[in-house]
Amino acid sequence: MILRFLRNFMRLTHAEIYLNNLKSNIKNIRSLLKPKTKICAAVKANAYGNGAVRCAKAAVEAGASFLAVATVSEGIELRNAGIETPVLLLSLCSPPEIEDVVKYSITPLVFDKEFINLLDSEISQKQLTSKKFPVHLAVDSGMGRIGALPEDALSVARQIVQSDNLELGGMCTHFAVADSDLPEDIEYTEKQFSSFMSAVNSVQNAGINPGIRHCCNSPATLNHPEWQLDMVRPGIIVYGYYPGKITKEYLLKKGLDFELKPVMTLVSGVSAIRHFEKGKSVSYGCTWTASKETDIAVIPVGYGDGFLRRFSKVVKPAIAGKEYSICGRICMDQCMIDLGNESGVKRWDKVVLFGSKEAGAFISAQEIADATDTIPYEIMTGITARVERIYIE
Repeated sequence: MILRFLRNFMRLTHAEIYLNNLKSNIKNIRSLLKPKTKICAAVKANAYGNGAVRCAKAAVEAGASFLAVATVSEGIELRNAGIETPVLLLSLCSPPEIEDVVKYSITPLVFDKEFINLLDSEISQKQLTSKKFPVHLAVDSGMGRIGALPEDALSVARQIVQSDNLELGGMCTHFAVADSDLPEDIEYTEKQFSSFMSAVNSVQNAGINPGIRHCCNSPATLNHPEWQLDMVRPGIIVYGYYPGKITKEYLLKKGLDFELKPVMTLVSGVSAIRHFEKGKSVSYGCTWTASKETDIAVIPVGYGDGFLRRFSKVVKPAIAGKEYSICGRICMDQCMIDLGNESGVKRWDKVVLFGSKEAGAFISAQEIADATDTIPYEIMTGITARVERIYIE
């Protein structure tokens, strides 16, 4: 008999997205903030792999006032889904995308006079809007990607407010090492904040309203609530993982008991069970050979799903509350696990690969990241589009 978890979708491999966990994370973030401080939830990269539209709606329901995307197409996806919440574009758009930026009310970051002139002239020439179009001025306080230097921020702000079609809706910066606990990195982040505030103050002192001031990413939101200004931009903490060295234990030492719940749990199922005699090998390269008689379960998940080859020595798949080892190399579409003898595992049984302990996982995306020298962002965003997201309220 096919189990209940298969009834509503076809493929064994899928990602369970626990939206109540996301809402809980947003509400916990809100508890750190002043009543008027806005939350801009990052839903870029398909909401870190969790599904942009559903996660965006859940974030707004939980109290987010803004949503952040990285591409114009990501913003359009939200608008086409009926989401009217303000959308902030964190990366620069190209000239052909300007019309859609205005049409879909996506707020872009700007920082240089050439692009501001281009944006202003495009709006005029194509008569894209009859109202002033809001932009946010990005300040490079030390990240080195995009942004006006702090000493140039005032001249750029003046250009914005003196343009025909633009208005200054906000000012922002991004921290480079706010997720570190090293003294030199803490000092660097403090200098970044000071540089940003000098840019903001120069604009304010010139009689220009800087709009919404925002600088706190996930680690700064947790570690520096005094820097929250008008809005914070949490990313990874929305999806249930602590940023870098700003861990639960680190925060507890500072007197903050802050709980996060992983949103994504990757699951699959047993598509076949093979009986192996001693000496029989499995998978490419024959890197694993049975040392004794055993049963092998075939699981239809592989690196084509974002379940990478390097996970084979790290992930311990769970079946009915018991952990098992992956044997041999993970293939593009399948991997195998050693069940041993008389495991009681049956064909079509659910297999939990990683995620929330409450959902039955023995390992989280953070633990996989730690063991494979990466970050949980990469683990979640790496789960490919062919893995269906199943939303659980």
